[in-house]
Amino acid sequence: MARALSDDLRSRVLKAWTDGLSARQAAARFGVGISSAIRWIARAKIGELTPRAQGSRRVSSLDAHEAFIVGLIDERKDVTLNEMVARLADKQSVRISRSALSAWLRRHGWTFKKSPHMHWSRTVPTF
Repeated sequence: MARALSDDLRSRVLKAWTDGLSARQAAARFGVGISSAIRWIARAKIGELTPRAQGSRRVSSLDAHEAFIVGLIDERKDVTLNEMVARLADKQSVRISRSALSAWLRRHGWTFKKSPHMHWSRTVPTF
């Protein structure tokens, strides 16, 4: 499913159901899938009137070692990903790839920017 249907449509289907229509009749009236109407009504019976969040948070094995990783960065600002992967394996027994560590760092707001490159025709840095 690409995205959730509108809350307005959901509330109209639920209103039709409370007015006496069956789930199938309400689905046919508003042009939604029968299974969607049945699911909405089942959730309304337990008090869920809004759609649930789609997707799930990706859990990483590095989340438990965040303090150690931040400590590595604070200890040496120019630490490389390869060094961090090696230290994680040695000190924390965490085996992870360099690309997974890079993605984890980006998700947590850590970016390592190099200084801007010098134009090929220049011989000295321009600021």
